[in-house]
Amino acid sequence: MILVNGETNDRINITDRGLQYGDGLFETIAYRNDILEFLEAHLTRLLDGCKRLSISFQDKELLRTELLSLCAQLSRDSVIKVIITRGSGGRGYFADNNMTPTRIISSHPYPKYPNSHAISGIKIHLCKQTLSENKTLAGIKHLNRLEQVLARNEWNDPDIAEGLMFNNDNNVIEGTMSNVFIVKDNQLFTPKLNESGVAGVLRSQIYRLAKENGLSVKEKIFSKDELLSADEIFVCNSVVGIWPVSNIENTIYPVGSITQILQQALAQSKK
Repeated sequence: MILVNGETNDRINITDRGLQYGDGLFETIAYRNDILEFLEAHLTRLLDGCKRLSISFQDKELLRTELLSLCAQLSRDSVIKVIITRGSGGRGYFADNNMTPTRIISSHPYPKYPNSHAISGIKIHLCKQTLSENKTLAGIKHLNRLEQVLARNEWNDPDIAEGLMFNNDNNVIEGTMSNVFIVKDNQLFTPKLNESGVAGVLRSQIYRLAKENGLSVKEKIFSKDELLSADEIFVCNSVVGIWPVSNIENTIYPVGSITQILQQALAQSKK
């Protein structure tokens, strides 16, 4: 099902700036057991992104109403995608402040991942495609995802579940669809995202869950060598939850105790 500006539709104007320039943002929300998971966090991040891009949309309650309306018609768990574009305008980069933003909400079948991904871990590909640095766009989930598209198409091996991406200095930033955490000497770390990458909703939830379980998260810049020398590694996003990493370049990693604590805490927080 697709709603465009609150109406059932599967068409947008050809001049929409989301299509023409990637001028917009999106959120991917898990709809499970009749619940839109972490809805408030997703809506808050989306509207914060609109502020940062000067897109004139801040109607959280309208989005909430439309999301609930769409989900009321679903009969199964789904992935819900919300897109806000700057709206339709003429050719050229200049954006008229009087444009009316476009709202697109769509539902998609829930992906079927093996249970083993969460239990015994996944194999990771180290991507050659790097992430560009841009402090203005860093952290937000804007529509420009071509780097992730190129990175994800580096492998076809079905045994590889995710790829990790680096910046031009060969420092770890994120996965193609996830954030990454490492554990070293019982300390939890995640990359700084002040110059590139997406600050995921589940990433922020892990900060909260870690604190509730007596753990702290430190943001730092770390290299490929530091990644490979970690005691535990896991990736996360709002749809898949937490996946331990068990294999990178034939190096085997255990599903460690801190990863398991956070998985259990996440499962409890959704009940």
